[in-house]
Amino acid sequence: MKRVVITGMSGITSLGSDWASIEANFSASQSGIRRMDDWDRFTELNTRLAGPVLDFVVPKHWTRKQLRSMGRVSRLSVGAAERALADAGLLGDESIRDGRMGVACGSSTGSTDEIKAFGNMLLNSVADGLNANSYVRMMPHTTAANISIFFGLTGRVIPTSSACTSGSQGIGYAYEAIRFGRLPLMLAGGAEELCPTEAMVFDALYATSLKNDAPHTTPRPYDSGRDGLVIGEGAGMLVLEELEHALARGAHIHAEIVGFGSNADGQHTTRPEQSTMRRAMELALEDAGLAPDAIGYVNGHGTATEQGDIAETLATSELFGNRMPISSQKSFLGHTLGACGALESWFSIEMMNSDRYVHTLNLDEIDPRCGDLDYLRGEPRAMNNEYVMNNNFAFGGINTSLIFKRWR
Repeated sequence: MKRVVITGMSGITSLGSDWASIEANFSASQSGIRRMDDWDRFTELNTRLAGPVLDFVVPKHWTRKQLRSMGRVSRLSVGAAERALADAGLLGDESIRDGRMGVACGSSTGSTDEIKAFGNMLLNSVADGLNANSYVRMMPHTTAANISIFFGLTGRVIPTSSACTSGSQGIGYAYEAIRFGRLPLMLAGGAEELCPTEAMVFDALYATSLKNDAPHTTPRPYDSGRDGLVIGEGAGMLVLEELEHALARGAHIHAEIVGFGSNADGQHTTRPEQSTMRRAMELALEDAGLAPDAIGYVNGHGTATEQGDIAETLATSELFGNRMPISSQKSFLGHTLGACGALESWFSIEMMNSDRYVHTLNLDEIDPRCGDLDYLRGEPRAMNNEYVMNNNFAFGGINTSLIFKRWR
């Protein structure tokens, strides 16, 4: 079995696209949630809240030919991948194009402008807006395929379109590909572009926040006053590398991945199952060869939905006890769906390396039905940990758990 380390990290969020900016906003309790006035035209959509990325600009060196196949979700993922490769010292390195680097990446869906154009064809029998690249921008594996093509990566491609676990499954499957010696390098993560249809998915389930006139007060993960989630957008990408390969080229190592667990509820498409959530965490611990007391912090999924918050925290409390610190960055960014597993893994590593852990925003009164845990709230907390865990849970009953080890 190979050891797997992280040598590059990057992301694009509503609070910035570098850790210094994002961490400063976290520390200042600055929310990335906004009222989406444009959504007023959707009269049957109740929520008007989202966490949009407002400052993403396509880099000037990207060519028109490269951009033709990329909708917004692919542009976000390729942008994050480019920055992660630069962080790893591999951007422009021809050695990554010889088959030794692959891609594991996903999103909930492809770009929805193209879905709309195809829908228009079916509804109105016209093909306005459709061209040879429309399907490539719409297809579920558009992020993984576009990253591979943009950087000329000819290793294996693992598409992970699994809603809220797209990013964490991307990281987990990339870790396994390297661990089992299939190749030494992987770009891994996830992305999501903002679309009102995604808000409508949760709106129809009565699961969106309706604090439309007070966007900075929501979402409220684990709080008794929560009223639902908020959709966000962004992208997160990590460079995973076999340890000896990284050491041989003198790479800077951010952390080591030591455990990955994934399973399914096998019960219901949208109702989470406490027992299988716990089992996913146990699988990650078993993979890492660790006891529960080795974990110093859990980065929770924390969507601010009633059933999700309660099931997740009860499962976490059952396994780790009430001493476990937990928080959710979705309180700042909203639920970035396919991106959240990758972004929250990046945040977990940065927090572990800085000994400073971000609190859950808007957590004023802990829901008594949630598990008995050490909820971080009010302000960041200083802690020194050797191992941290990041958990994500998705529609379809898909559960993931990742464990990162501090590199010393």
